[in-house]
Amino acid sequence: MGFIWRFFFRPEAVLSEAQPRDAAAMAALHAASFRRGWSEDEFRSMLGDQAVLAHRAMQGSKLAGFIITRMAADESEILSVAVAASAQGRGLAGRLLHLHLRRLAGLGTRTVFLEVGEDNVPAIRLYTRAGFEEVSRRQAYYQGDTGRQTAALVLRYDFD
Repeated sequence: MGFIWRFFFRPEAVLSEAQPRDAAAMAALHAASFRRGWSEDEFRSMLGDQAVLAHRAMQGSKLAGFIITRMAADESEILSVAVAASAQGRGLAGRLLHLHLRRLAGLGTRTVFLEVGEDNVPAIRLYTRAGFEEVSRRQAYYQGDTGRQTAALVLRYDFD
């Protein structure tokens, strides 16, 4: 009965700012989510950088998702967003993005940029709903699992 309850009634993810101690879990989730995952050392370095802001979503003691951004003056670039396969389709990425954008605004960010593969329809839908707009396209920027190259869309969000 406990398995069935956990399957249908997962606890709501708790969102908070990520810390260097989250580096290993973030590296594991990134590796599971992207063709070339970043290492634990890369995450630890970024999470220790004053110009980096990261938020995490925890379901119990398990990392369910994260978002990480580098800030420079009044601009920021979202470097990565990842949600565990078991937590996808429940609005978690949207919740992380909304929290993250509010925090960036509070820190003085005026413009946020990001890159997304043109074939990543769920991510494009997420960003478009949040108010991001395409400003550029980098042809043949990403290489997919099949070796096929796809364009990267450069998206921009302006705080009004």
